[in-house]
Amino acid sequence: MAEQVQLQIRQQETNVEARERQVDQAKAQLETANLNLSYTEVRAPFDGVVTKRNVQPGTLVQAGTALFSLVSPNVWVVANFKESQLERMKPGDKVTVSVDAWPDMELEGHVDSIQQGSGSRFSAFPAENATGNFVKIVQRVPVKIVIDKGLDPNKPLPLGLSVAPKVTVE
Repeated sequence: MAEQVQLQIRQQETNVEARERQVDQAKAQLETANLNLSYTEVRAPFDGVVTKRNVQPGTLVQAGTALFSLVSPNVWVVANFKESQLERMKPGDKVTVSVDAWPDMELEGHVDSIQQGSGSRFSAFPAENATGNFVKIVQRVPVKIVIDKGLDPNKPLPLGLSVAPKVTVE
């Protein structure tokens, strides 16, 4: 009788060890499933508004596929000023901006930064003067203007609208 009880104890210990291995396998499968689930989420690098969605829910995509465009809720304008207009302009200068699409809207902002190069230096095909024609061409330099106030949530400002900035310099 004692031998039978010992045999049953060993069998149950073996069953417990087998169940512990099954639990370990199930934990590993759960970790793999959680990892795979994390691959199904799209996390944006910043807050914004989704525009131009290129895929629909359920679409299988590869790494690097553009799913949509994300537009920052922060509003700014890049104005191309003539190089002769930059002499006294500096970051922090106050700016008023009128929007062609909304004539009654006047925005207030400030100069955030002045690009350290003209637009022609950063274009895909910069103009090269190989003909010997040395006519001076006034360059335009991009200036980033951050809008601080004056936005109306009922009047959207889509990308690419024309504006007229006026910088107050000291």
